[in-house]
Amino acid sequence: MANVESQTSNSAPQVPDSEPQTLPRGLAYHSAPRRFSFWQKLQITFFSRTATCLLNLIGKTLRWQSQGDEHLERIYKDGKRAIMVCWHGRIFPSTYYWRHRGIVVMSSQNFDGECLAHGLRKLGYGVARGSSSRGGLKALAEMARCLRSGKDAGFTVDGPRGPRYEVKPGPVLLAKRTGDAVLCFDISLQSKIQLNTWDQMQIPLPFSKALILKAPPIYVPRDANEGELQDKIAEMQWTLDDLRKRGDAHWMGKGQAKRVKDQDEDDRVKAKGSRVKNP
Repeated sequence: MANVESQTSNSAPQVPDSEPQTLPRGLAYHSAPRRFSFWQKLQITFFSRTATCLLNLIGKTLRWQSQGDEHLERIYKDGKRAIMVCWHGRIFPSTYYWRHRGIVVMSSQNFDGECLAHGLRKLGYGVARGSSSRGGLKALAEMARCLRSGKDAGFTVDGPRGPRYEVKPGPVLLAKRTGDAVLCFDISLQSKIQLNTWDQMQIPLPFSKALILKAPPIYVPRDANEGELQDKIAEMQWTLDDLRKRGDAHWMGKGQAKRVKDQDEDDRVKAKGSRVKNP
């Protein structure tokens, strides 16, 4: 996937059907393109081409395993499109795996986002410009139009700046507006370099094995109220957490995997107890 972003607040603003004639002054709607100097434009071209080349070189060597393909197939059989979501730290393998499928992703309007947008287009993605802090609602409206025209959409749901492994509600809002399905997925790598960044970005080593896990779709009723939206956001959070833990445990030794499994069980018991106390 790519550096796609969703709304920062857990409130549920309406996603407009189309661009209003007169946009409000809020930055969530602001969409004026950033201007870059000649030197910045050269940097954008260099960085995007270098990143795309590196992604293709490493990606071609990866050995893929896949679980849950039937969930995506079921979405298409039901006549829906997929709103794909994953964690920001899995951008590298996700972007390679889903390339050349016309998936529309959200990319911020700053320098980093411009570099990313150039690279994404070379890999066959569509780009809706905006972020959780600038132009986000307009970008969501553009993604809604693309879904209705038969294209899938994608988010790195804790981007662009975190907190790590904490979802934002953009995909759920988009699913409510369009009736399409949220498809959570995770990619875990057997051999990787993990960067010391806020998202713990993972870069696969050449010839690594890669496991992609896809979860059952999450549908959001068009008439969902605020409480129901929060439940769906919580479901998305739990699903992504579960996929990440299962994927990482896949490459661990038996002892380490058992500790992860025990911790997951403790988490489920605590979550269940919390729901009982707060129905």
